Amino acid sequence: MKLSSIGQLKYLSGVTTLEFDQDKCCGCGICAIVCPHRVFQSKEEGVKINNRDRCMECGACAQNCPTQALTVRAGVGCAYAIIMGAIKGTEPTCDCSSDSNNSCC
Repeated sequence: MKLSSIGQLKYLSGVTTLEFDQDKCCGCGICAIVCPHRVFQSKEEGVKINNRDRCMECGACAQNCPTQALTVRAGVGCAYAIIMGAIKGTEPTCDCSSDSNNSCC
């Protein structure tokens, strides 16, 4: 998996559990307001995911979505693993699923 830098933060590409159901979205833009890493972009034509790999899986978007258009498994470990790896100077390690063959890190 490829590490990408966003500012000074590192994320793993393509591993977030964030899911967005455009059909359920009412276009209110609350997700864009509460997201600390600007994953969402709110425009006249509705909300879209601006950069999925910026998602740290905090769950703020899903908790505040009035139509349940967003789901994310908050606290599954990737963002935590990357932060702890950076602090400790080690490679990130986590297990994002019950299937150990499908670990995100």
